Amino acid sequence: MTDQKTPAIASDREPILLTKKDFVSDVDPRWCPGCGDYSILAQAQKAMPEFGYARENIVFISGIGCSGRFPYYMNTFGFHSIHGRAPTLATGLKASRPELMVWVITGDGDALSIGGNHILHSMRKNVDIKVVMFNNRIYGLTKGQVSPTSDYGQKTKTTPGGSINYPIHPLVVALAAEASFVARSVDTFPDHLQETITRAGKHKGSTFVEVLQNCNIFNDGAHREFTDRDVRDDRMIFLRHGEPMIFGKDRDRGIRLNGVRPEVVRLGNGITEEDLLVHDETSEDPTIHFMLARIYWPEFPVPVGVIRNVTRTTHDALLQGQVDDAIRREGRGDLRAALGGGETWTVER
Repeated sequence: MTDQKTPAIASDREPILLTKKDFVSDVDPRWCPGCGDYSILAQAQKAMPEFGYARENIVFISGIGCSGRFPYYMNTFGFHSIHGRAPTLATGLKASRPELMVWVITGDGDALSIGGNHILHSMRKNVDIKVVMFNNRIYGLTKGQVSPTSDYGQKTKTTPGGSINYPIHPLVVALAAEASFVARSVDTFPDHLQETITRAGKHKGSTFVEVLQNCNIFNDGAHREFTDRDVRDDRMIFLRHGEPMIFGKDRDRGIRLNGVRPEVVRLGNGITEEDLLVHDETSEDPTIHFMLARIYWPEFPVPVGVIRNVTRTTHDALLQGQVDDAIRREGRGDLRAALGGGETWTVER
């Protein structure tokens, strides 16, 4: 995408033109050199002009962790909240100010450990917030402890003998919670990442984007065996709505169903694209979406792209509908009368 000026509408002024530079704050980003967070920040800043929102109508809310610094680096409104509670604050803000575009920036530890309950119910309610979760499979800011997405057997400062817990699959959690937009991208795929963030921003409803991100200090190479340039074509599959699930450097392999189970096949010898699964991100039947969220290298290629994109009435719209119904039935009401009505008494000395 270009840095071409894009009009944004503020409620009290003429249309204004914004570029990536307008979303760069005067605070210098401070992450470790080589951290994937820099890429996510850059792609988010590039995507922002696409949405047509004035900067004062965009809010970034974060929790604790390296990702928590994100609001400082965006030239918009922002809130650095407490551990795991960013979805809660975002839900309240969206309910009271539905005209705002609200983003939640979080990490795998922040979102899926102490914040698991909060993020789960924001997705269940279809709150119109855009959650971007950085997944480096480690606690980075607190110096390398095991996280909910760390691999089984992974050795960290808190699991020196290897983790005895199996990891959470974030996209499976998002789908189970009925998020209406679920996607995955990678910090080292800037074009794909920008496209994914742009699509997430344009969706109305609960949006969950997992970004596979590298922590080169405490978990270097977390995703390297399938994201490195020389192997990714054979070990990843880029999902496109309405297109067959083909992958491979020579575009000669694909995924089809064998009964109810997926299998990798090689095109040729009687197997054609007609035999392959066709990606349908808009399907209300989540069976294939769950399959895509669950499969992982080395048995299958790792899926990236938009997995689910369905339309449902948002939480703030339903909430406002109830308020409007109450006003129609009872009138707009009088706060002073409500506080002073009913049984009252005077306390005398």
